Amino acid sequence: MTLPKTTAELRALDAAHHLHPFSDTKALNAEGSRVIVKADGVWLTDSDGNRYLDGMSGLWCVNVGYGREEIADAVSKQLRELPYYNTFFKTTHTPAIELAAKLAELTPPQFNRVFFTGSGSESNDTVIRLVRRYWDIKEKPEKKVIISRRNAYHGSTVGAANLGGMAPMHAQNVAIPGVVHIAQPYWWGEARQGETPDEFGLRTAQALEATIDALGEDRIAAFIAEPIQGAGGVIVPPATYWPEIARICRERDILFVSDEVICGFGRTGKWFGCETFGTHPDLLVMAKGITSGYMPLGGVMVADRVVDVLLEGGDFNHGYTYSGHPAACAAALANLAIMQREKLVERVADDIGPYLKARWSTLAEHPLVGEAPMLGMVGALELTPDKAGRRKFPEVGKVGTLARDFSFKNGLVMRAVRDRLIIAPPLVLSHGEADELVARARKTLDDSWTELKRWGWVG
Repeated sequence: MTLPKTTAELRALDAAHHLHPFSDTKALNAEGSRVIVKADGVWLTDSDGNRYLDGMSGLWCVNVGYGREEIADAVSKQLRELPYYNTFFKTTHTPAIELAAKLAELTPPQFNRVFFTGSGSESNDTVIRLVRRYWDIKEKPEKKVIISRRNAYHGSTVGAANLGGMAPMHAQNVAIPGVVHIAQPYWWGEARQGETPDEFGLRTAQALEATIDALGEDRIAAFIAEPIQGAGGVIVPPATYWPEIARICRERDILFVSDEVICGFGRTGKWFGCETFGTHPDLLVMAKGITSGYMPLGGVMVADRVVDVLLEGGDFNHGYTYSGHPAACAAALANLAIMQREKLVERVADDIGPYLKARWSTLAEHPLVGEAPMLGMVGALELTPDKAGRRKFPEVGKVGTLARDFSFKNGLVMRAVRDRLIIAPPLVLSHGEADELVARARKTLDDSWTELKRWGWVG
C-alpha cells in the first residue's frame, strides 16, 4: 500500500476504513476528519500545519502535557524488559506492584487496594460487579439497585453506559436492570424560578434520599457520581450539594462510588475530586490522568471496609487481559513522578487554577454567556440568548456546535455539550497560554454572536 501523504489522501483512507466514536460517520466522511500529526506541551499540529491550543487535554487526560520524554522512555524500557504479562493465575509483576503501592499512597486513607482495568468504562463495569458481589457476600442479595444521575457520563460499554444518564446513549438499547437515575445539580439549566443555588443544591441532593425511601433501602446497593459532571457539560454543583449527599450516604446502608475518571489526578486542585468536595467514597474510579493518556489504563480503588468483605467471598470472577499491563503501569509511574516532582496538583490549587479562573470569569460579561463556572482546571461557558431569563436557544445544540467550529478555526480546542462550551486544559498550561486561551475563546464568542445576529437569534 502506498503511504498517504496529503491531508486529502489521509482523509480518504480514514473515511474508507475508520468508524469514529460518537460520530455520524456519513456526515464526518463528507466533511473530512481533522488529522493531528504531532503535539508538544499544550499545542497540537494538524496535517496542514495548523496549530491548536488544546483546551481539552486530548480527552480530559493529558494532564502533564504532550512530549514528556520521561514517560516515553519508561514505556520503551518496560517494553524491552517485560512487554506483557497477565495478573491472573497467582501471578504479578513489578510495575503493577509499584503502581498499586503508589496509588494507595496518593488516594484518601480508606484506600489500600486497587483493581486494575484498561479504561474508565471498564472500571465502571467493574464497579457494578464489585458492588453487587459485596452485597451477595453480606447475604443481602436483594441490594442490587445502583442510583446515578441524569446527564452523568460513566463510559460507553454496556454497563457503564447504563450507569450514565445520557439519553442519546440509552436510546440505543443499552438498558440493563437495576439502575435508576435522579436529578443532576445543574442550577443554571434546571433551577426553579427564584430558587437560589444553595436552595437548589439541597433540593437536588435530597432527591437521593427520596429515591432511597421510595425504592426501599434494602434494595439500594450504591450511589455513583462524578464530583463535577464532565461530559455532561462541566456541571459544578452548588456548595450545599455535596455535604448533603455525604450526609445521606453516611446515614444509609449503601456504598458511595466517586467516579474520578475526569476529576482525578489534580484536575480540581486536589489529587481527587472527592477531597475537594469532602466526600468519603467506598469505591474510587480512575483512568485518563493516571497516565496522562500516554497509555490506556484504569482502575478501581476499593476501601478497606469493602475489601474486608470481598476477602471472605472466595474468587471474584472478573478481570481483563490487560489488567495492570506492565507498560501502562510504567507510564503511570513516570507520569505520577512528574506530577509530584513539579507539584502540579499544588500548582492547580495555588497558581494556574486561580489565574485561569480569574481570566475565564471575564467571559461571563459577554452578551452570549449565561455563566462561566470554573473549578481548578475545568470550566464551561453556558451560551444563551437571554442571561437574566436563563433562556435556551430554540434548537438545542445548534449554537454549541457553531461556536465549537469557530473555536477550531480560531486555533482553540473546546468541546460543545448542548449549547455549552467546556474546557479542561493540561495542568502545565502557562500564564501566557492561559491568556491566549481566553483571548481565543472571546474571539469565538464574538464570531458566534455575529453569526447569530445574522440568523436573527440574538438582538
